Amino acid sequence: MLVGTLINAATIVIASIAGILIGSKMDDEIRRALMNVLGLPVLLIGISMGLKTENVLIPTLSIVAGTIAGELIGIERWLENLGDRVERRFGRGKFSEGFVGATLLYCVGPMAILGPIQEGLTGDISVLLAKSMLDGVASIALASALGIGVAFSSVSVLLYQGFFAILASELSRVVTESMINELTATGGLLIMGIGINLLELKKLRVGNMLPALVIAPLIVYFV
Repeated sequence: MLVGTLINAATIVIASIAGILIGSKMDDEIRRALMNVLGLPVLLIGISMGLKTENVLIPTLSIVAGTIAGELIGIERWLENLGDRVERRFGRGKFSEGFVGATLLYCVGPMAILGPIQEGLTGDISVLLAKSMLDGVASIALASALGIGVAFSSVSVLLYQGFFAILASELSRVVTESMINELTATGGLLIMGIGINLLELKKLRVGNMLPALVIAPLIVYFV
């Protein structure tokens, strides 16, 4: 049940060590190119998830309603403010900066929620594998500058994503197959948004779309 999260955490540790050893020798342009090109498999995963829908109107309505709710709440702005408060709380030491910065980067985002939920409900770890690739590249870059604190963020990832995976596993007893399909399809739209951001085609506020993940199964339940 936690296979994807364990892979994600292990990738962060290994990539952080690699970053400390060789990351400073990697050109910034190469790092950016790697992050950009990873947008392609992320986009492919999003498309394959989107095709799970049994009724295209459900993920469409979910993403529209979810985005409206997220924009009104200001989820992305709230997450940014949370990150600023956490960083101020832990100070600016090199270890704490690496640990806190990496923890926020790896835990505050749609993939960190959708990935473990997907694994808990269906056993599918494709989203977490894609996240692991992204976190690995980021860890090389961060650890080369901030040191071993980045590797310790893997503990935060393990606890945070593990919570959502276990919660989803418990809920799987009452969630129907149709709910899972529409949640998967709606999540696929969010993953596609992340892919578009990585490719730098358009800056989408994917965090503000997160309420769609709650709305999709509710639509199936009531309709």
